Amino acid sequence: MKTALITGITGQDGSYLAELLLAKGYTVYGVRRRTSQAHYGCSEHLKDDINFIYADMTDQASLIRAVEKSQPDEVYNLAAQSFVQTSWEQPILTADVTGLGVINLLEAIRLVKSDARFYQASTSEMFGKVQEMPQTERTPFYPRSPYGVAKLFAHWTTVNYRESYPMFTCSGILFNHESPRRGVEFVTRKITHTVARIKYGLTNELRLGNLDAKRDWGYAGDYVKAMWLMLQQDVPDDYVIATGETHTVREFVEQAFEYAGLNYRDYVTIDPRFIRPAEVEVLLGNPEKARTKLGWAPEVNFEQLVHMMMEEDLRLAADEKKSSDNRSERIRRSVSK
Repeated sequence: MKTALITGITGQDGSYLAELLLAKGYTVYGVRRRTSQAHYGCSEHLKDDINFIYADMTDQASLIRAVEKSQPDEVYNLAAQSFVQTSWEQPILTADVTGLGVINLLEAIRLVKSDARFYQASTSEMFGKVQEMPQTERTPFYPRSPYGVAKLFAHWTTVNYRESYPMFTCSGILFNHESPRRGVEFVTRKITHTVARIKYGLTNELRLGNLDAKRDWGYAGDYVKAMWLMLQQDVPDDYVIATGETHTVREFVEQAFEYAGLNYRDYVTIDPRFIRPAEVEVLLGNPEKARTKLGWAPEVNFEQLVHMMMEEDLRLAADEKKSSDNRSERIRRSVSK
């Protein structure tokens, strides 16, 4: 039986990866930060199956203890300050957690259990102002946000450890991957969450930035399978994980409103606050290497992804509407007495 240590386990990717590994019989350890209230995030439903360890990406001593305690065969680093817009507001924090945090973790592994296999969550945001279409593992990087810069530092650090020490380290250059578990601050979930609330009369407007930005969107549940496959290979390497299709934000909006039976033009407002200081206009990945070497391919297409997210958010909005109506009725009865 293998043991895995996952950072970022309370997030979208961490929860899907934990489900996958638990189903394969792994013992799973998850790193989470100490907070005043217990917070399991997207892994709430798995909290009794995961061995949680308190640690922080900015605290190397805590990461050393996490590796010592878990003695992992595989380490998946999914932790990051991953909201791109926030990285301009908190660039130093983003660099500390998303960039330098990877050195803290790699050093902990090197010192304590150097035979553990390491996966780094790299990102298509490293391509930024794209230098070729589509983007592959050999495409030059040109990040256009503090987040992208920090991720690029982490990516090259992972390569450097692989080339400098007898360590199995690899990076998955994952293009945008979404799900119903995505945080509502991310544009895809913001769209489906707001559209569902509009459908139930809970709000009347969706404020967005650049509708013409194009992204290669896939399903997070598919992408964690690629993470696992990378660590099962004989030789460590880096892989682009993508669908090979690109769609505009406008297309995502249209699909979501259409699913709800609404016309997006009646509800969408362009808000300059959501325009990036330096825009990434288009991202399109070529996953051919992952297909041929890992045997990986996405299973959920763009339309299915949008519908999956809308279905869940409509369910949540219906529950919210019911609670709101019940609360209003209680107030009405109280006033009428």
